[in-house]
Amino acid sequence: MINDYMKVKASLNNLRMSPRKVRLVTRSIVGMSCSQALIQLQNLVKKTSNPLEKLLRSAIANGENNFGLDKDNLFVSNIQVGGGPSLKRWLPRAQGRATLILKRTSLIDLELEERVEGKNRKSKEQLEKERAEKERVSKKAAKIETVKDAEVVTDSKVSAKKAAIKKEVPKKGQQPDGNFLNKVFQRKSGV
Repeated sequence: MINDYMKVKASLNNLRMSPRKVRLVTRSIVGMSCSQALIQLQNLVKKTSNPLEKLLRSAIANGENNFGLDKDNLFVSNIQVGGGPSLKRWLPRAQGRATLILKRTSLIDLELEERVEGKNRKSKEQLEKERAEKERVSKKAAKIETVKDAEVVTDSKVSAKKAAIKKEVPKKGQQPDGNFLNKVFQRKSGV
């Protein structure tokens, strides 16, 4: 029998934490639904939970946007944590010796699967329709932003001209008001 379940993959390379510490967190979320795994990762007090949460969110987005899967139907089927390249550093020791320090990195591969095959899955036509709608909305928003930016630029030019007209030029021998440096560094005459 062939396993026709849709698998969604995401990977994280060169995470600057040792694989042994990452595995402590990954073992706790294997087999959970995506929503439960996200809650678990948000409440864990481990440094590796934040990058794993981002990776899980990325995998969920891959499933929704690329394959039209329902995020409530996905679960974490497998997580592989391997060792990446190690950074080599030296620690000085007694009598001119040195000890090697390995700063390890991790490579993480995450796999999501559907609990019920095809439940709430969107067709390719629906996905294309949603993408076209999102693109249309983003173009419309970009046009509105450019119009607002143009209005702001013209308003700032007008207000700058008005401010220049309103500014009074001080008479000879008078200090300009509000000039901090002139107040601090006043010349003392008659000393």
